[in-house]
Amino acid sequence: MTDPVEIVRRGYDAVSHLYRQDDDTPAEYRDWLAALRARLPDRARVLDLGCGNGVPVAKALAAAGHDVTGVDLSEVQVERARRLVPDATFRRADATEVDFPDGGFDAVVCLYALIHMPLDRQPPLLARIARWLRPGGWLLATTGASAWTGAEQGWLGGDAEMWWSHADAATYRAWIAGAGLRVEAEAFVPEGGSGHQLFWARRP
Repeated sequence: MTDPVEIVRRGYDAVSHLYRQDDDTPAEYRDWLAALRARLPDRARVLDLGCGNGVPVAKALAAAGHDVTGVDLSEVQVERARRLVPDATFRRADATEVDFPDGGFDAVVCLYALIHMPLDRQPPLLARIARWLRPGGWLLATTGASAWTGAEQGWLGGDAEMWWSHADAATYRAWIAGAGLRVEAEAFVPEGGSGHQLFWARRP
């Protein structure tokens, strides 16, 4: 199999439960979600791109009274999300192909998802995200910190292949700005011997 989108879809179908249990609360997400909730109006509309099984992002935001829409490639992940977060709406779709009305969201969350998308599709997606946000709306995203494209067999101890493709932090900073968003803050998020870059960006 050579189609990277299909590799990612099948990979998450296979390792869904290995990647995230029903009640997982990763420590790094707590601060990010608390900071996002502090930035949101009451009953905000939030899009979670690469929502996985809905835990913890969609679950926490829906519990706070927000209107959450989640999108994910994996049928297994979306089925779990619908069960685990019944107060949110979930769509199984390719985030690089899905579309929403302009100005429809107060925030877009895209954590550990861009890095699984073909590199040439990422800048156009960021441009669409900027359009989907209302003026003053927020993008919370993790990206690559350094450039790399590759695959791994047996990811997370499962029997599936997984694939990644990401640019470096400076490139993402330029892509986000080029999409029309203003980077308000960023931080390096270590993971093993490498890590990711966390961006807070806002539509003017």
